[in-house]
Amino acid sequence: MNPNASGGKSMELTGSTTEDVKAVLVSVLGIEDRAATIDAGTPLLGSLPELDSMAVLELVAALEQRFGVTIDDDDVTAEVFETLGSLTELVTDKLH
Repeated sequence: MNPNASGGKSMELTGSTTEDVKAVLVSVLGIEDRAATIDAGTPLLGSLPELDSMAVLELVAALEQRFGVTIDDDDVTAEVFETLGSLTELVTDKLH
């Protein structure tokens, strides 16, 4: 039996981790009007004025809840929040 089959945590995911991380990012920051322009290479920290220190904390909490992972304080670095792709990579690592 596959422990990751639907008997586990129920998460409504699109099938693309990048798109799911993007959806959380857009929701937390309230930037729905710019969602179409955000992709894996989009710079985050320092480029999105909405992504301040409080928003980083909110984003981490939202990602933990959405994906059922734990993101340690040591994982919250400028490098991780550099682009959507680097943030997605952290989430993907935590899922495995």
